[in-house]
Amino acid sequence: MERIYLDYQATTPCDPRVVEAMAPFWQDWFGNAHSDHHAGGIAAGAVERARAEVAALIGAQAQEIVFTSGATESNNLAIKGAVRHARRMGDARTRVITVATEHKCVLESVRDLAAEGFDPVIVPVLADGMIDLAALRAALAVPTLLLSVMTANNETGVVQDVRVLARMARDAGALFHTDYAQAAGRVPLDVVADGVDLVSLSGHKMYGPKGIGALYVRRRPRVRLVPLLSGGGQERGLRSGTLAVPLIVGMGAACRLMRDEGAAEAVRLTEMRDGFLARIRAEIPGVAVNGSMASRLGANLNLRFADVSALDVIAHAPELALSTGSACSQAALVPSYVLSAMGLDAAGAARSLRLAAGRFTSARDMACAAGILARAVRDVRERGLVQEPERHLK
Repeated sequence: MERIYLDYQATTPCDPRVVEAMAPFWQDWFGNAHSDHHAGGIAAGAVERARAEVAALIGAQAQEIVFTSGATESNNLAIKGAVRHARRMGDARTRVITVATEHKCVLESVRDLAAEGFDPVIVPVLADGMIDLAALRAALAVPTLLLSVMTANNETGVVQDVRVLARMARDAGALFHTDYAQAAGRVPLDVVADGVDLVSLSGHKMYGPKGIGALYVRRRPRVRLVPLLSGGGQERGLRSGTLAVPLIVGMGAACRLMRDEGAAEAVRLTEMRDGFLARIRAEIPGVAVNGSMASRLGANLNLRFADVSALDVIAHAPELALSTGSACSQAALVPSYVLSAMGLDAAGAARSLRLAAGRFTSARDMACAAGILARAVRDVRERGLVQEPERHLK
């Protein structure tokens, strides 16, 4: 059976060029980057070259990049580290703001801070997934330490206006943190022009290896953090632990490729996605797109069917790698909190699935996938596995 992978927002395959760049550092150049000898020097040099590549992708300086294990750690370090440092310095503010559609690691980081006496505030979004700016202004009217909003949503692909949000935070005297994990290399980003203070990145979201990420920490004016880990003081004291040199090299190579090829790749993927959507709409009555089409990643679609469960559709399309935007917990299907925050009820969320093409998706793949998905929906309907149709669909 031919398999077509359309879950690039969950993870991406390592680009062969990234694998090639990492290969010598597993066995031939295996030194510890903090060792004072020749092997350590080779590793350290590779780390610094990779750091420069990560920085170049987002318009940062190399010394502003801290390597972590991934975006989850970066998000935790940015949010908890910044507000804990403020408290240590005697700052009386307690408010920390994020958005209802954020990644779980951000939502849980903000909520965890309540146990330390901070005031977590979760701002709503509009039906298209864009942040409710009026609600955000009201939240920022109370003295705030930090605002965290992801640039591109991992379920819907909706892209927020980071520059506007960063300016709102700055005007309120708050730090602004954003997660670039889904957006880096796919939409134009520049930490200086965007006016951001802290940025999280993930290697495996951009054709690099899993287990590696980075955090941008602005130097001027300096943003200070309390580290999460105690240890040898690596990464300017912000992230102790022996550096994973092969993974860092891989992330650097992935960032270089995204910088060189990402813009053209985004155009190609947008064209393929739009062609796919046109065919799906022609063949599947009552299909809708969750989230803004005007402000979203070029490769993403989050589709909602009028009368069939997304899980049933996926079961009838085993050739396709898709995801539902729901999570299974103890055998109980839980509606996507992202789609719920956008106003969908449990039934609407259960009819929704996410797909995202990527670097190794061909036009033929997308054409085949459209046909397979349309066939699967027809099969589900013919088998009588239909639900009450949504009345509000056009």
